[in-house]
Amino acid sequence: MGSADPEEGRLPPPVKPPDGGWGWIVLLGCFVITGFSYAFPKAVSVYFKELMKDFHVGYSDTAWISSIMLAMLYGTGPVCSIMVNQFGCRPVMLIGGLLASSGMILASFTTNIIELYLTAGVLTGLGMALNFQPSLIMLGTYFDKRRPLANGLAAAGSPVFLSSLSPLGQVLLEKFGWRGGFLIMGGLLLNCCTCGAVMRPLDMGMKRKKEKAQDKYGKKLLDFSIFSNRGFIIYTISKFILVLGLFVPPILLVNYAKDTGVPDTEAAFLLSIIGFIDIFARPACGMVAGLKWVRPHVAYLFSFSMLFNGLTDICSARASNYTGLVIFCVFFGISYGMVGALQFEVLMAIVGSQKFSSAIGLVLLIEAFAVLIGPPSAGRLVDALKNYEVIFYLAGSEVVLSALFLAMATYCCLNRGKKKEP
Repeated sequence: MGSADPEEGRLPPPVKPPDGGWGWIVLLGCFVITGFSYAFPKAVSVYFKELMKDFHVGYSDTAWISSIMLAMLYGTGPVCSIMVNQFGCRPVMLIGGLLASSGMILASFTTNIIELYLTAGVLTGLGMALNFQPSLIMLGTYFDKRRPLANGLAAAGSPVFLSSLSPLGQVLLEKFGWRGGFLIMGGLLLNCCTCGAVMRPLDMGMKRKKEKAQDKYGKKLLDFSIFSNRGFIIYTISKFILVLGLFVPPILLVNYAKDTGVPDTEAAFLLSIIGFIDIFARPACGMVAGLKWVRPHVAYLFSFSMLFNGLTDICSARASNYTGLVIFCVFFGISYGMVGALQFEVLMAIVGSQKFSSAIGLVLLIEAFAVLIGPPSAGRLVDALKNYEVIFYLAGSEVVLSALFLAMATYCCLNRGKKKEP
């Protein structure tokens, strides 16, 4: 990243990460935030049937609530980056926690589906976005040598919270109705404020040095210079192709199983298998990525995890019985967990901690387009072709393509380039 000098208009170098100490509390906060961010949009689906009855709308209308939450999580990436660079991680996370909570609380008083889109969708989605990105930035600030393990442990929050929030939502729905459930869920989201409160800066003296540089030259709110980094360009293209197909199989899995004659209860259990395997796969992959002989080649490990995931989709496309689907879920859970554990570790390794806040914001914005293209397109193909096999082949091929592109581009454009420079 180069040395930084206020006289040259650059920020001072970051404080050396402690790789422990208060960092473990920061890791716990990131675990909770990651869990809420990825699991909450899926967990609210347990309320959809009641919402359909009360508001006299269809399933596709209520599904937009989750879609808007995810769109806000991904699409507001640059906005989050600007706010973090301007105000710091802790204030942004505190505001985000209040927004996320107030969105669900206000949603409990809504009278039509449009109001739900604006409260539970836009407001809560924006609040979670303002928590998710800063928590990852703080994790990269507190960890260096143990960062792969820290990323793996934080990423495990997603499957852990998904396996707990969905049953909790069902219990709340049965006891208090959807309005009471939304109100209590809003209270739970106030824990995001607690997580934000523990994200203290490493060194206040360093903050004063930064302010000195800002006074003289002004601070970049969004650093577009990262687009001159070939590694970042390669990562972004690969990630866009990956997201086109990564989420399609788990979204279609339950309906696919039901169409092959699997009972409803057993079909729903397939997602639980993926989640259970995922919980252990992410920390384990983080530990492997942190090994001395693996870490310099973590981009290739990420490529392998994507290749593993894509081939799992392709090989399981013809699964026609419950046993075959269970085997698919086991291997998908392992490979999906590996991808989840490595995706942000690779980005941190490419751009460094100083530019990570801008990099992740821009990456999430680009991924938002893929999220809006991939799963809906797959759903339309299923409606048109009445064939899930083709969808699994297509999704798997996209994931494999992303893996091959990342590995080949990293070797040809980056590693060979480094050998020629000396």
